[in-house]
Amino acid sequence: MRSRHLITGALATAISLAANAAQTPNPATATTASANKAVLEQLPFADQQAFDDARRGFIAQLPDGKVTNPDGSVSWDMSQYAFLDQDTAPETVNPSLWRQAQLNAIHGLFEVTEGMYQIRGMDLANMTIIEGDTGLLIIDPLMSPSTAKAGLELYYQNRPRKPVVAVLYTHNHVDHWGGVKGVASNEDVAAGKTRIYAPAGFMEHAVSENVIAGAAMSRRAVYQFGAMLPPGERGHVDTGLGKALSMGERSLIAPTDTVPDDGELTIDGIRVQFQMAHGTEAESEMMMYFPDFKVLNTAEITSQHMHNVYTIRGAAVRDASAWARYIDLVLARFGDEADILVAQHHWPVWNQDDIKRFLSVQRDMYKYLHDQSVRMINKGYLPGDIAEQIALPQSLDQQWYARGYYGTLRHNAKAIYQRYMGWYDANPANLNPLPPVQNAAKTIEYMGGADKVIEQARKDYENGEYRWVASVMNQVVYADASNQAARELGADALEQLGYQAEAGTWRGAYLMGAQELRNGTLPPTVGSLSPDVLQALDTGMFFDLMAVRLDAAKAEGKHLVINWQLTDTEENYRLNLEHATLTYRADVQDDNAQATVSMTRSTLDQILLKQTTFPDAVKAGQIKISGEPNAFFGLLQMVEVPSGDFPIVTPVSN
Repeated sequence: MRSRHLITGALATAISLAANAAQTPNPATATTASANKAVLEQLPFADQQAFDDARRGFIAQLPDGKVTNPDGSVSWDMSQYAFLDQDTAPETVNPSLWRQAQLNAIHGLFEVTEGMYQIRGMDLANMTIIEGDTGLLIIDPLMSPSTAKAGLELYYQNRPRKPVVAVLYTHNHVDHWGGVKGVASNEDVAAGKTRIYAPAGFMEHAVSENVIAGAAMSRRAVYQFGAMLPPGERGHVDTGLGKALSMGERSLIAPTDTVPDDGELTIDGIRVQFQMAHGTEAESEMMMYFPDFKVLNTAEITSQHMHNVYTIRGAAVRDASAWARYIDLVLARFGDEADILVAQHHWPVWNQDDIKRFLSVQRDMYKYLHDQSVRMINKGYLPGDIAEQIALPQSLDQQWYARGYYGTLRHNAKAIYQRYMGWYDANPANLNPLPPVQNAAKTIEYMGGADKVIEQARKDYENGEYRWVASVMNQVVYADASNQAARELGADALEQLGYQAEAGTWRGAYLMGAQELRNGTLPPTVGSLSPDVLQALDTGMFFDLMAVRLDAAKAEGKHLVINWQLTDTEENYRLNLEHATLTYRADVQDDNAQATVSMTRSTLDQILLKQTTFPDAVKAGQIKISGEPNAFFGLLQMVEVPSGDFPIVTPVSN
């Protein structure tokens, strides 16, 4: 467990570095400026069709582009991205990413076709609004209630005010459901006024994805999305998938209905034909065709770029081959019917021929990526080799919607290696190498010491060898985290790599790394576990969470058996601590348990929400303990709570 001393130390380091080494971002070097200028000759920038497609159907936007939360804080502010209005990309931004950033800056309420509308550019994802017989069907109510509510109000300012009678979640990622309480309420759902639809497995995956490794994923997501970078030509410009993440609470209302696999429903007079795509972009996901509108909605299975087969915030590797098959299924099933294609990110495709071309390119992009990566795996190539050599054929590479603005060809190819082969490259020298800090120390020693390495790296930096400089300065920093010269040179190299990156995610990661090297690890940000998500935790998942937070050193040699009873939900569990491992069984009680703990699920929810603690709940009589109270409290003392502020570009303190 990270002690208070270590947390305080990290904050002190951050404050000290910020005071002594706070730096404004550097300009682009001549090497970076030249690399970015070359992009203009490599891609078809004269093709402006996407801008026409993105603007088509525009109705209105928020006057100042700003949305505030109930407490007055800013949830969303498009005015910060006014700098994107200039036609020519600055030297500090890859022109291809600049183009994508400009497209994602087109925001407001848009008509897809009569009776179907989209809110775009008011959060990371889109919200689709369909007018039914008596009310509205909302597809994917954005990430936060504030942006969802603002989007619905913008719609109401321009269309008849009908009630929301149904909400449909396309998949289990939070940017597609976190704003639900901005368009619906628990009371209306309980009263049957609003139905909530989702694909099979939605609730399990929506809750579980960021729970077990949630602290690490949340910390890494700050890098992926560049969440602490100020908007600007030398800072945040776009995520590739959308402009940015809205800031505010995340909400969740459990589905009332599960949509039929590959079946059809009529929701308030709106016919919907479903095509499941589980285990691709999300574990629980579907696409939809609306025959009365002749509109195909591909959710997030297709988008106006190459998506992530592996997301660099951390997640299980996705199945690129299955992804391609599902795209082909909707192409075969609906390609000759759909006149418009929309998705829950980006802008529509507006005619049938373009839809077929778009779907075939997206399909072949993921299949090519999969097949060629596997071909090279079977020839013995390693992840780095594959990433360096793989290239899309010209017919795909020149398509704007095959560019790597969010996922990239390089890191997706490495992900496919990981999916099939795991982390080990079969070279025994890499089977059990020294850990990073020891490895770095020996490497720098062999290279003649830090001063010599930095001297040589400065020459390489001047020559534009930023990938190498970033790598070797990482070694110096891991050998000695206090080496300010190494931190600064490493930050400079990461910064130039960020300026050259075509992917919004890579730009975010590089520039966040540079910021952290210069200014230290910033205090932890708000985690991904919102109150609604925490309360939706299956009780068994709560015990899984306890198990992965067990400090094995404190548990060594101890054997505890504890009965756990939730009186209002009539759930019984037997917890067993043995061999420094915590396991549980449902629907079981042990007559020989050292302690039996009884409480309501609502009390457990209050503890999860940090409205009370286990000791305080015991004192208040909300928790009853029979047997040995010290057995229960002893277990609690073995469970740590991760701080969420661990360093990424410097070593973690032990």
